[in-house]
Amino acid sequence: MSDATIDHVSDHTEEHGGKAAKILYRPFGLASSIIGGLIAGQVFKQVYKRVSPGHRKDAPTPLQSEYPLREILIASLIQGAVFSGVKALIDRGGARVFQKWTGEWPGD
Repeated sequence: MSDATIDHVSDHTEEHGGKAAKILYRPFGLASSIIGGLIAGQVFKQVYKRVSPGHRKDAPTPLQSEYPLREILIASLIQGAVFSGVKALIDRGGARVFQKWTGEWPGD
């Protein structure tokens, strides 16, 4: 796709919002981020329980010396991926809901 086509497609999917929309979205975005963090924490716990060696209940923290560094790094990578994915879904969904309610896209 050319740059002109990409710009044309993005203009139809989300309209650029004004400064007022960005300001009004802040409390909404903050609340959705907090909820997203709670959801991501729960998702990570479930994922880690299923993929961890011995199906441990909790992920190791960097300061727990009884775990090998490899396991700590793997847990951290999984946690980062889960949090990043959940945050993207929550942020995008929240922006779309805000757009439905107000008629303005809160980003850009």
